Amino acid sequence: MKKFTLFFLVATLFVCTASFAQRTPKEKGEWERIPTPTLPAFKPAEPTRIELSNGMVIFLQEDHELPLIDATMRIRGGSRNEPAAKVGLVDIYGDVWRTGGTKTKTGDELDDLLEARAAKIETDGNADSTTIAFSCLKQDLDTVFPIFADILQNPAFRDDKLELAKEEMGSSISRRNDQIGSIAGREAGKLAYGKDNPYARTPEYATVAAVTHEDLVQWHQKYVYPNNIIIGMVGDFDAKQMEQKLRAAFESWPKGPDAPAFHADFKTAAPGIYFVEKPDVNQSEIRMVSLGIERNNPDYYAVEVMNEVFGGGFSSRLFSNIRTKQGLAYAVYGSIGASFDHPGVFRIGMGTKSVTTVEAIQSLNAQIDDLVKTPPSAEELTRAKAAILNSFIFNFDTPEKVLREKMAYEFYHYPLDFLEQYRANVEKVTSEDVARVAQKYVHKDQMATLVVGNSSEMGAQKLDSLGKVIPIDITIPTPTGEAQGEGAAEAAPAASNPEGKALAAKFVQAIGGKEKVAAIKAVEQQSDTVRNTPQGEMTVQTDSIVQYPDRVHLQISTPMGKMVMAATSSSGFMAAGGQSGDMPGPAREDALKGLKRDVIAVAQHADDPKYTFAAAGTKKIGDVEANVLKINADGADATWYLDPKSNLPLRSEYSAMAQAGPVSRTADYADWKPVNGVTLYTSRTVTDNGKVTAKETVKQWTFNPIIDPAIWQKPAGAAPADEQK
Repeated sequence: MKKFTLFFLVATLFVCTASFAQRTPKEKGEWERIPTPTLPAFKPAEPTRIELSNGMVIFLQEDHELPLIDATMRIRGGSRNEPAAKVGLVDIYGDVWRTGGTKTKTGDELDDLLEARAAKIETDGNADSTTIAFSCLKQDLDTVFPIFADILQNPAFRDDKLELAKEEMGSSISRRNDQIGSIAGREAGKLAYGKDNPYARTPEYATVAAVTHEDLVQWHQKYVYPNNIIIGMVGDFDAKQMEQKLRAAFESWPKGPDAPAFHADFKTAAPGIYFVEKPDVNQSEIRMVSLGIERNNPDYYAVEVMNEVFGGGFSSRLFSNIRTKQGLAYAVYGSIGASFDHPGVFRIGMGTKSVTTVEAIQSLNAQIDDLVKTPPSAEELTRAKAAILNSFIFNFDTPEKVLREKMAYEFYHYPLDFLEQYRANVEKVTSEDVARVAQKYVHKDQMATLVVGNSSEMGAQKLDSLGKVIPIDITIPTPTGEAQGEGAAEAAPAASNPEGKALAAKFVQAIGGKEKVAAIKAVEQQSDTVRNTPQGEMTVQTDSIVQYPDRVHLQISTPMGKMVMAATSSSGFMAAGGQSGDMPGPAREDALKGLKRDVIAVAQHADDPKYTFAAAGTKKIGDVEANVLKINADGADATWYLDPKSNLPLRSEYSAMAQAGPVSRTADYADWKPVNGVTLYTSRTVTDNGKVTAKETVKQWTFNPIIDPAIWQKPAGAAPADEQK
């Protein structure tokens, strides 16, 4: 029976296939003549709008599909309003508002309480607003809502959470030049809006360090009032009952000052070729930018269709011509951005191989010319409008999505039926409309072109063949000593003095003499280190290998697993958990500077003119009146405090790169012991910005170990940092 059934299925498939093959072209195309029904009218579920006497606006949307309730409160005033000297304030505020807890409960206590109920309360900071939101099961509303209201009105902004948020932001700053796409996006925004425009500013170490507890308190007192708030709630509730609950909670809250009006100047960079050198990549990221439009522009709908024709998807002109036909792009896109209350960015972008950078830019220019000269065909227009309208419904296919959109219209003072107008206006767009807006808004000669890439791999076609190249410096500014904290090491003088050279000579003799230290070509150090982390103390085992003059390899065994880091003069990598990537440039540079100023390297270079030694009096270190020696180790500055009896360092001070960014670091040395004729420390305590971060006990020093050359190579198959997600 089974054989008969299988034979029958195969025979049927053969007959059907043969029948299809014999059909005429006319018959094959019959499906194309099936009439497409008119799309039904778009009628999303409408939330109920309520305005309290104090100006708070409420949107309520019932959704009984699941026993959940979600709410988002949006408050006017965001990072565009923060002072230029404290960029990053609102991001920090949005973090510490929640983690800092309330006047009666810490953020950690709130975490425990909410997690026990599978609930969450979150806060955030954005460009034009801050938000506080909650999500919970219906039966937990009476527990979660009072906590939500308490965080809203009585935040504590505890100092330990403020410092943690600043450290995390510093860490983000230190990594911001790792990925080529991130660099391109950030710098393109500066070219489009102007580097000082609030929409293009970026936090720096100094601006983050400047944020204080009082700044967070003052921000809250300035903006968080009911007349600046829109709240939207969606979920399994009765709208009438929820209205009464919200009125009881918030209607007696007095009005405050309105959020100040915002104005900014938008100054697009002059047309030209702007270049960011990133020597560790083999590709280029290209951005062509100018100002876009606002969403209330009457041309908005025609621009939307033009965007889809030009660079919206797989069938767009950019994709089909540059990626599919010419094979020049990993990805390519282009559109005129339209923001609610300020100009968006007209942005054309692509990624390409280094060697095809110039060709890719020329191809983009050709496509821009074609967009202006050639209106969309009937097929292009139909396909673009269908793509927009077919995807449109999925943007608003739940009550929650519709609620969020309605809240945005309220926030930016748009008509509340703007959503309903969208589809009808897109359907009305003609080919002539697209041609008109292309000629009106697309001006190639007004666009700034940014390239981020490796100039050494661009081949014979150089960027300057397209015009003058304007370099962009993306070096991350190092904060001043004051911003880094008390005790920041002063820069060493550019020249030695006789007293300094004499102290250096005494140190070399004390450590073992010129001959002994000159014989050290490499050294391995095995240590146990107790690290202080935000989660508490953690003991790790470290095995570091230094190969002079410019190679360092560090293996750290932690309770969570093993980490490996390696840096050389030309490359560096980090690996953990089976993944690896390029070491960030600042981290690699810091590792190499640390190598230059280690005790063995300094002893080896006491007579090197690239190293300078200047005596600078004395200073009390504990009970010892130590000799102060300022060192410039071939560009790596440090201040040493030498014991006048042993002539060995008691302490070293210098600027270093920690995970959260630059710090003022102090290393206190103790328990110096002879190792094969060379005296080295066996105990070291590291303090960053006045806080002890690590206590190291050296178990073993090994001179000139056998080194596998493979340890300097990134593990096979690891993606470059700019390709990692």
